[in-house]
Amino acid sequence: MSVIAIYSMKGGVGKSCTAVNLAWNSAVGSARRTLLWDLDPQGAASFILKGDQSKKDRARAMVAGDVKPEKLIKHTDIENLDILAADISLRGLDRLFFQISKKRHLGKLLKEIGKDYDRIILDCPPGLTETSEQILRNADIVIVPTIPSPLSERALTDVQMFLDSNGKKHAPLLPVYTMVDRRRSIHNEGLERKPKWPVIPMSSAVEHMTKLQQPVGSFAPRSPAAQAYARIWRGIEKKLAKK
Repeated sequence: MSVIAIYSMKGGVGKSCTAVNLAWNSAVGSARRTLLWDLDPQGAASFILKGDQSKKDRARAMVAGDVKPEKLIKHTDIENLDILAADISLRGLDRLFFQISKKRHLGKLLKEIGKDYDRIILDCPPGLTETSEQILRNADIVIVPTIPSPLSERALTDVQMFLDSNGKKHAPLLPVYTMVDRRRSIHNEGLERKPKWPVIPMSSAVEHMTKLQQPVGSFAPRSPAAQAYARIWRGIEKKLAKK
């Protein structure tokens, strides 16, 4: 089992769409038994995969150990893809981690849940918090959606510096340019600064995900965005194979 975290210190960078589309590629493109665990209380990934919880206070209870994961994990309409949905109770997740004072708590949960899966995709909440620190310590790879602008790139640098200053082992951060509009000069300047970073273009197909509640690979497999997500996933699989 491998854990791939989709994380950004900033919101509004296409994080949840990236998580959903990479999970789809894992399940469909690689035929991996895949779980998307939505840890963001906004629950965008849960909505797209139609996994919204009917009871709104159980996601945090599951992390606390009061509810078994199998009670909340749901099958999606996509073969090989399950969802562990978010709800608003996850707003208190940082407080919970402080209360239980267990730095390896999330890692133990991932091992327990991971017995039934080949890949776990984590849609992480934004910010640099106790929750994100536990995620970064337990992931095998961290994908960081980044808009090609100096401010967004600076946020990535800040996270890397914070992790390095702690001196603790953490997963490699792999930035991906998202929502790229080549008509904008500031985006083109970003692409020139980091020409090797993967690029996901601004796309109407991605915008339609929330309306159709489907990954782009399901309804627009030939779109530039779908092909970009597929390339990124193939790169992830190659890195995991080396590990």
